[in-house]
Amino acid sequence: MVGVRALTVRRPLFALNWQLTPDIGHRTPDMHKPRVLILRAPGSNCDGEAHFAFEQAGGIVEKVHINRLREDPKQLKRYQILVIPGGFTYGDDVAAGKILAIQLQHFLGDALREFRDAGKLVLGICNGFQVLLKAGLIMPPDEDGPVATLAHNDSARFEDRWIWLQANSTRCPWFLGGYQRLHVPVAHGEGKFVCREPWILKGLDQTGQICLKYVDATGKSGSFPVNPNGSQGDAAGVCDATGRVLGLMPHPERHVLPTQHPRWTRDGLAPEGDGLRLFRNAVSFFL
Repeated sequence: MVGVRALTVRRPLFALNWQLTPDIGHRTPDMHKPRVLILRAPGSNCDGEAHFAFEQAGGIVEKVHINRLREDPKQLKRYQILVIPGGFTYGDDVAAGKILAIQLQHFLGDALREFRDAGKLVLGICNGFQVLLKAGLIMPPDEDGPVATLAHNDSARFEDRWIWLQANSTRCPWFLGGYQRLHVPVAHGEGKFVCREPWILKGLDQTGQICLKYVDATGKSGSFPVNPNGSQGDAAGVCDATGRVLGLMPHPERHVLPTQHPRWTRDGLAPEGDGLRLFRNAVSFFL
């Protein structure tokens, strides 16, 4: 007679907690979260970090290629935050960010202005800042042409280092809640913010559009390497007149986790990376 072997019921390592037939009237927590579109293009290489940062901040994130957005600009209406990440789009041929900027101007200009005017947020990091500025989405050109640009670093080389930043504007929702000094890396060769005329720079500073400045660890301005590229007015980040469109050369998405800081084993583990709060502020703006 063959014996009967006892069966052992094991607990699953994980369990699926979604419903196959959900209640149509039920609103899941995700339905309240803002949707984030990260715009990809040939040469983008920081889209993964930006995706992770916004997920950690509580957003619902999708990466969309520029060609797909050109095919259907109306899909922008599904999102509350648009991000142009860092990288070297189109190899930075012609000039850093210039080709993608032209695409945005000619194929998506109306859709992007409608997006901004609907009270939504736009972020350009490093190459994304170059794109936004050259597309006229931060400061539109006047009859004499662009009012500002991002030129080659004064050092005439690619600068890859950690720097201190000071938030200087209360009009920009990206820096709400007493968000002041932060420590994040830069990695660029064309990050020097230059205005066409001195009075333009002064006006941007007075109105709070130069919302982020290079400083040292004590909050004081300084020459290289405190200001890693020679930007006029120590400008590290600039917003548009509404404060909702922000471009910055440093990479907050590279300091979201405290273990991303190069000195965390010596200085101690912080609760979170300095850059995370910027992304959390953007998500909280819509909650």
